[in-house]
Amino acid sequence: MRVEIWSDIACPWCYIGKARFEKGLAAFAHRDEVEVVHRSFELDPHRPKGDTAPVLEMLAKKYGRTLDEARAMEAHVAANARSEGLGYRSDGRDHGNTFDIHRLLHLAKDRGRQNELLDLAYRANFAEERSVFDAETLVALGVEAGLEEAEVRAVLADESAYADAVRADEREAAELGANGVPFFVLDRKYGVSGGQPAEVFTQALEQAWQGRTLQPVGGDAAACDIDGSTC
Repeated sequence: MRVEIWSDIACPWCYIGKARFEKGLAAFAHRDEVEVVHRSFELDPHRPKGDTAPVLEMLAKKYGRTLDEARAMEAHVAANARSEGLGYRSDGRDHGNTFDIHRLLHLAKDRGRQNELLDLAYRANFAEERSVFDAETLVALGVEAGLEEAEVRAVLADESAYADAVRADEREAAELGANGVPFFVLDRKYGVSGGQPAEVFTQALEQAWQGRTLQPVGGDAAACDIDGSTC
């Protein structure tokens, strides 16, 4: 069985949803026969490269809230992250264009290190004092994930490298009707949206294994939308 996961590094519910999916997968009897593929989805594709803003300011502007209200929104997400054993900084994070990160994740996929880089990028963005919108940080993360430094630098220097792969993932997401992330597609039979509880993922895996047709699984769950929201 193949599970495809559309997500963005800027999306906290993708960070949380990945942890919950992995717990659900661990409880699935056929987990050793599941291939997981991570696909690209940009929440803020029109933001210029290098244009970053503090997350709290972005949330306040987007939702017409005060900074204190935005901070409370982030605290809610942080509590969900910590309940899954994930580190989360509510203050001090930046929001920006993630296209380069997605390009590197495609390089990592080709080298068999995609999951390693994804985990490191999530941790850097949400739990550590490291900006994933800085090129040198991305180089360091790539090396930590097991990639060759020269190859990482070459991809970052060539804006066309893996660009088509990122765009292809995004077109496919649109064709599948995904307008937010995380979005999980199980063997092209079931779709699961948002950071659902682990048991919902286990149920979806079991149902997809039985070969049923594609249909939504689970109720409404928190997700991030395409205009750059971190929910």
